[in-house]
Amino acid sequence: MTRFILRRIGESLGLILVITVFTFALISSAPGGPSVLLDPNLSPEDAARLGEIYGFDRPVYEQYMRWLLQVLQGNLGFSFSVGRPVAELIGAALPATLLLSGLALLLASAIAIPLGILAAVKRNSWIDQTLTTVSFFGLSLPVFWYGLLLIILFAVVLRWLPAGGMFTPGSNSVGDLVLHLVLPVITLSTAVMAELVRYTRSAMISVLRQDYVRTARAKGASEHVVITKHAFRTAMIPVVTLLGMLIPRLVGGAAVTESVFSWPGMGRLAVSAAFNQDYPTIMGITLVISVVVVVSNLVVDLLYAKLDPRVSYS
Repeated sequence: MTRFILRRIGESLGLILVITVFTFALISSAPGGPSVLLDPNLSPEDAARLGEIYGFDRPVYEQYMRWLLQVLQGNLGFSFSVGRPVAELIGAALPATLLLSGLALLLASAIAIPLGILAAVKRNSWIDQTLTTVSFFGLSLPVFWYGLLLIILFAVVLRWLPAGGMFTPGSNSVGDLVLHLVLPVITLSTAVMAELVRYTRSAMISVLRQDYVRTARAKGASEHVVITKHAFRTAMIPVVTLLGMLIPRLVGGAAVTESVFSWPGMGRLAVSAAFNQDYPTIMGITLVISVVVVVSNLVVDLLYAKLDPRVSYS
């Protein structure tokens, strides 16, 4: 197991290096430049001087090596648009994104997995058809449109919940935070919930057809024991794979939800950095999301051995 983990860490470090190389090459080839150099009030001489300070007058590979050496020293650089350390910006935005994404994933899992099992057990019934229809509807909803509808209904018309932000100005209580979380968590979890229902249903249907499940029934095991003890554990393997892919998607892909609800997280920070071509901030966010992807995939691989006794990493 230790050798497997060390080997995966080595492979992951190489993958992260490749990702940062491609990301740096793409943002460097984008037209224009960082917002600090596009200021119309900046003279050409000052722009050239800033370009020399930040290293924009050097070849791209030298700029990348300079960034990489700083990262190895624990320095993600300074934001061009804000003028603050990138690590400080990410450190302030990451907890908000983890809170939002974690609650969305927890809510989606708690609701979707039992519903997926129910749809599989009641296959071709009205329950199954209703859940399948609702899940397809959930997958087809545009996130920004769905979020705006929730704001109009619950914040504007009913005035039950705040329309956006993380706290009401002048308040930092837990209750106020919970109220601000309701709408973005529902918005972010809806598509995840729909996808989980479909995957869980498909996995359970496949497992319930297996010979060992028929054998358990033939031996007189109750339907509850057959589903919870024999079928559920095996059916969770593809579901865990999906969860491993959803975690980095939620962390890195919550930009639309965070923008709609003015949530001060990584997604909103990434959108702002992209508009300003803030290279250090974009690279820092890419690095953090890459690490999240690597860690989530490693955790999923380790969970396989727990869920399926046929899997061994020794």
